Parts: sequence; C-alpha cells; structure tokens
Amino acid sequence: MSIDNHSHDKGLEHDLRILTRQQDRRQILRWMAGATFLAGCGAGTEGLGLDGAGAEGAGTDGLASCSTIPEETQGPYPGDGSNGPNALTLSGIVRGDIRSSLGSATGTAAGIVLTLKLTLVSSTRSCSPLSGYAIYLWHCDRDGKYSMYDLPSQNYLRGVQATDANGVVSFTTIFPGCYAGRMPHIHFEIYPSLAKATSASNKIKTSQLALPVEVCKAVYATSGYTSSASNLSRTSYAQDNVFRDGTSLQMASVTGSTTAGYIATLPVAIAA
Repeated sequence: MSIDNHSHDKGLEHDLRILTRQQDRRQILRWMAGATFLAGCGAGTEGLGLDGAGAEGAGTDGLASCSTIPEETQGPYPGDGSNGPNALTLSGIVRGDIRSSLGSATGTAAGIVLTLKLTLVSSTRSCSPLSGYAIYLWHCDRDGKYSMYDLPSQNYLRGVQATDANGVVSFTTIFPGCYAGRMPHIHFEIYPSLAKATSASNKIKTSQLALPVEVCKAVYATSGYTSSASNLSRTSYAQDNVFRDGTSLQMASVTGSTTAGYIATLPVAIAA
C-alpha cells in the first residue's frame, strides 16, 4: 500500500486518514468481488480467495489489490499453433465440458470430475470484471499425458470459453495428474475475444493454476491415479520450476470430495 507522493508532507494525521480510507476501500472491494462471484456462479466466497478452504497460499490481498497474475511458460504442449498442432481451430473447441475429444477423434478422459471457475478482472481498474475475453485452458490427463502430443489421436482436456458479464468462465474437466518433475497444474491463455482465440500470436496472457497439496493427495489415493501419487511424493512447490517463486496468486481454492467431485476457483487479474 502506498501513499500519494503529493501527500507526504501534510503530516501524520493526514496520512492516517488516507490509510483509513484505503483500508475501507479494500473491504469494499472484497465485498464486491464476493458479490460478483455469487451472481456469476452461484458459489461461495471460496472462489475468490476470500478465506476459502484449501487455498494454500491464497489470501485476500491478491484480489483486494488486484495484483496481476504472473506470466508463465506455456510449456511444450500448448496446442495453440505455436508448437505443432492447433486445437483453437477445431470445430467445437468453444465448450464448457472438455473431457471428450472433438471431431474424428474419439475418447473421453477418465478421472475425478473437476469444475473449474476462473474470474477475470482488471488489475488497473479496481478489480472490474472483464467480459467478452476468451480463455483457452488445457492440462494433462490422470496419467500425466497431454492430448495432441503424448496422445496424438486425442484432443480432449482442451477448451475455450468467453467470460460472461461478471468475468467468469466455467469448465467441466477431470482432476489432472502429476507427472515427474512438475507439481499438479493447469495451463491457460487469455485472448481479447473469441474471434482472436485462434492462434497463440493473439494471446495477451499466459499463466498456470496450482492445486492444494492435500486435495491432490486425496485424489491421488483413488484408483487410476497411482503414478501421480508416486510423482507427487517426490516433488514440492518449492522445487517446481514454475511455482517455486510463489503461488499466492495462482493457488486455486478447492472444495468437494473424491466421491462428489471438486470445484476449483481462482480470480485472475490482468492489466486490461
């Protein structure tokens, strides 16, 4: 929190009044963010890092100050035309449920159901929701394999959604696996519109979402995630080459169970 440079010479009493007003503004922003998410998704405040359960490293400051989410590598399997295949040109890629392959590809990714909700806001305009943007999301399957690369005959676990009036997108997918050398994660790219979401050359942001360790352990103890449990036991966020500098703005809040499925939510702030 900073004080306007033009006010630094007006005395302690003036500074305290400014700090009080800024603190009040933080409380208002927290309330507004919660209300926005409730209206857009019908979920609780855990979706925006507002004291959400399981949100390891996720506090209120990330949203209240609208800190821009870190730029991260797209990795070797983006499927956005920058490194081989381009899922963005597939018919039907704009979809909410990304568990099955599209077109002539057949196959559905097995695993525990995960509903993922992202809320896109402006880091330069007081957390204002950003509507009409497009978010392309992809991740590995429960075996740690990526469609279109490790599995060239499949294109599942990839999809695009446009943000609604509240800046929200929602995807139905499966809980991703953990492969050697990386902590569990989900990739996403942000585009200015659906019309622009056809090639990596149009993206305006690339980042990754992290998942709480205890939730990962619970999922990986179930049938089908055996290799993920072994890989998770050999690494940590402190060792991860993407997340080792911190996960405070990328750690999703997760609720649910292995039997009912999980809901993961994350506020995503960009300079727009």
